[in-house]
Amino acid sequence: MQIFNFLQEHILENDAVRLNPLHHQDIDKLLRFSEQQPELWKYSLQPADGLKNLKTYVDLALNGRKEETSYPFIVFDKRTQQIAGSTRFYDFQKNHNTVQLGYTWYGKEFQGSGINKQCKMLLLEFAFEKLGIDRVEFRADANNARSIAAMKSIGCTVEGILRSNCAAPNGRRDSIVLSILKDEWFGGVKETLKSKIEKEGNVSPQ
Repeated sequence: MQIFNFLQEHILENDAVRLNPLHHQDIDKLLRFSEQQPELWKYSLQPADGLKNLKTYVDLALNGRKEETSYPFIVFDKRTQQIAGSTRFYDFQKNHNTVQLGYTWYGKEFQGSGINKQCKMLLLEFAFEKLGIDRVEFRADANNARSIAAMKSIGCTVEGILRSNCAAPNGRRDSIVLSILKDEWFGGVKETLKSKIEKEGNVSPQ
């Protein structure tokens, strides 16, 4: 496993999207989603609707980077030249060589545009091919059908349901767990994902 440098400004990009490290000054860039599309965080453990919640959301993300457990990004759509959302690596487990990928959301106008597959291609290439990660895990509210479908579409394998495993804004939730393993990535998941991107008419990743 390559040692991940949390202090470095990692920028991931292809012809369609650019993932820049998230910073406090990006709050202004994300505020319109926070104020105008609060439903984006319906299933989120850490909602970012409204300025106060957005500030808390970003603070927690950046604290995770300081603690070397997470690395958040802001998503820039090159095709529209607009900020589209945010995503992050989190729960880095150095001893086990694993990481989770989540806290992903996009403005409604970007949903269904293919941007999620573009971002996941960049993130998974970075995790498996640059860092040598052995397992990338994904979790979501078990009721979040859109998110689950998106994870399956990029090649994730469903592992099961963690019942009432964590506190949520409105009580407790069941979480679905999915994953991609390094051998699976190199064994066909990457090529399948690349093919899907091309078939959807999006810009092919570099």
